[in-house]
Amino acid sequence: WTLCVTVRDALNQALDEELERDERVFLMGEEVAQYDGAYKVSRGLWKKYGDKRIIDTPISEMGFTGIAVGAAMAGLRPICEFMTFNFSMQAIDQVINSAAKTYYMSAGLQPVPIVFRGPNGASAGVAAQHSQCFAAWYAHCPGLKVVSPWNSEDAKGLLKSAIREDNPVVFLENELMYGVPFEMSEEAQSKDFTIPIGKAKVERQGSHVTLVSHSRLVGHCLDAAAVLAKEGIECEVINLRTIRPMDVETIEASVMKTNHLVTVEGGWPQFGVGAEICARVMEGPAFNYLDSPVTRVTGVDIPMPYAKILEDNSVPQIKDIIFSVKKTLNV
Repeated sequence: WTLCVTVRDALNQALDEELERDERVFLMGEEVAQYDGAYKVSRGLWKKYGDKRIIDTPISEMGFTGIAVGAAMAGLRPICEFMTFNFSMQAIDQVINSAAKTYYMSAGLQPVPIVFRGPNGASAGVAAQHSQCFAAWYAHCPGLKVVSPWNSEDAKGLLKSAIREDNPVVFLENELMYGVPFEMSEEAQSKDFTIPIGKAKVERQGSHVTLVSHSRLVGHCLDAAAVLAKEGIECEVINLRTIRPMDVETIEASVMKTNHLVTVEGGWPQFGVGAEICARVMEGPAFNYLDSPVTRVTGVDIPMPYAKILEDNSVPQIKDIIFSVKKTLNV
């Protein structure tokens, strides 16, 4: 039997189950406790686990991220919530220099089991400082694992894996997805359900072109694929799930079948996730199977405008994906 569960509730389930399973796990961030979370992801957890495990912090990212990293080094397993990942820039030194590099710099003696989580990428109507995607920023850095779920099953299974992971994980959620319901299999409702970090998922089989995406835009790719199917174009849609380490094998296997590749992401084009996929495909065995150049669909190369009409033209829409697929297939 399947249930309809929102992404918010799937994340809440994962947090609840892991807090219950391991008493070293705790959550800290702004508004996570008494207010039930800025986006209500931690709803009910403070009531259930109390002040020791669910900790409201001052508005001081560098401070509480440093505390969380230190707690991880001391043997706890913190989940550090950023109200949005834009604010993680206040703490990026803690994330990269303190968390990501320590296991290597200590020759494997000092693990840092920590999850940095919160909404990433463009929301709606919050302008340039609150709309950027950090997938490429953090995926650039060795020592971090970077996860970007799309649906409820992704969110639950990957967050549970991230919390159990002994290395720092950057867990990129999407504010616009929190309230979206998805069917969740019986398997995914179990307390033992996890999804391995580093494995992509083929969400739709197709033979003409491969679409690779992550987070919210996976849904856009599936919508575009449905439209294109009516015109006789069958798209294979790959949900990356993890940005680092990237599952290049799944992408290559698909490209060898479809001979065409379009990457889709909400972030900026330069040195982005799509750019990395292009390079990896060029360097690998799938390159000889390509019948046309890889096309990237990305956010526009500008700071996000505030006006709604400009915002809509700055983030990839379904029509942009359809246009790029037709261009790639020379239709």
